[in-house]
Amino acid sequence: MTIATQGKTGTTNITDLVVNSKKNCYHLFSQRMNEIQNTGVSTQLQPGIHIVRIRKGSFDYVQGDAIKGEPIVMLWIYGGKFKNLKTNVEVPAGWSTLNGYDDTLTLAVSETSTLCAFFFDVEVGDNDGDVTISVIKAGELNDLN
Repeated sequence: MTIATQGKTGTTNITDLVVNSKKNCYHLFSQRMNEIQNTGVSTQLQPGIHIVRIRKGSFDYVQGDAIKGEPIVMLWIYGGKFKNLKTNVEVPAGWSTLNGYDDTLTLAVSETSTLCAFFFDVEVGDNDGDVTISVIKAGELNDLN
């Protein structure tokens, strides 16, 4: 659905994409999930408040290229219960991304969980660079009250 409105500064177009949980789902079966968990770098998150962010580095899709890519990393959190404080919904597993140095993910971990960080790509051989992720334990769960 596209909606167009006319205002003082011109036309604004809004396009809604409806993503269907069955038709638009790329199925990551158990073997693929194991591959992600074995390929990524991971750490245990103990109960408490954790802030996850990119501290330094970049990811370049073309090794030796003068243009460095935006620092980005995929995150898979699983194995316990936690809340992403942006959604405030407790879940046993979830996905997130960090896009750039200013992006953060704040988790309220109620059961020990695993944070796994990794990249997606189709041609790994020409990749270059490292991205350092900082996980800061910022407090205890009762600090939220």
